[in-house]
Amino acid sequence: FSARECGALTPMQEAAPAACHERGDVTLLSPTGSGKTLAYLLPLIERIADANNANPSPSAISSFPVALVVVPSRELAMQIESVFKQMGTPWKAMAVYGGRPAMDEHRTMRDVHPELIIGTPGRLIDHLQKGNIDAKAVRTLVMDEFDKCLELGFHDEMNTLLDLLPRVERHWFFSATDLEEWPEFIHPERCIHLNYLGGSSRVNHYVVHSPEKDKLNTLYRLLCSLDGSQAIVFVGYRESVERIGSFLREKKLIHAVYHGGLEQDLRERAIYKFRNGSVNVLVSTDLASRGLDIPEVQHIIHYHLPA
Repeated sequence: FSARECGALTPMQEAAPAACHERGDVTLLSPTGSGKTLAYLLPLIERIADANNANPSPSAISSFPVALVVVPSRELAMQIESVFKQMGTPWKAMAVYGGRPAMDEHRTMRDVHPELIIGTPGRLIDHLQKGNIDAKAVRTLVMDEFDKCLELGFHDEMNTLLDLLPRVERHWFFSATDLEEWPEFIHPERCIHLNYLGGSSRVNHYVVHSPEKDKLNTLYRLLCSLDGSQAIVFVGYRESVERIGSFLREKKLIHAVYHGGLEQDLRERAIYKFRNGSVNVLVSTDLASRGLDIPEVQHIIHYHLPA
């Protein structure tokens, strides 16, 4: 399996696998929606294939996985798992995250023996400390949306996670935003840096003025003017998501709400409805600001200015 089998790749997707084949760590910066997931899954698949070729005996199955992908949210973990499965390789992937019993995940691991595990930091640490994941087998660690991982308060967890993985040979860091200050566990001087952020002409910016201090009616009129095209409304606080959601319900405007305080099944249901077009408006905190691949979205509305 190689990059050539995936057809036409972007310059970023061509460069990333080549860089990942070099010894050392890699950092790649590229805009959201530019295909970073494929950019690291392609070289990961080759490393998984190499590891299996080096250990073809059935006993090698007991050592899994070959690689870990660390993500800041459950939804991104599930999305990456789905992309990997759609690639149709002979290898297996599995997502692990909070909000469901770790014991059930462990049973699945024992049955599936995944070569790739994608998970949130806390849940990965839990499995490693319990011995559910063979830390000695992991050779590659990918941190997807690494700035978000650190921004969401995972800094100490990342230090713990790296301490639990003594045999990792490659660290790959992927994000849409650079860090002002790099944590101790990342050594920029030892990394191969790829930066594809640049300028973009694909986005138009507009300012919508509200005649009232309370912007709810202005938001409602704006959403009605979009003729049913898909839009995400970003707000700064969970309470604001619920307030706007209640207001839009009163106005009979179909929508979904999404934030970290919701139960996992409600979060998954909101994203599922928004993906399949059952609802055209998603009101969310910045939990939905990174990693989710929903190409149909045409409008991003910042009800509160982002930090």
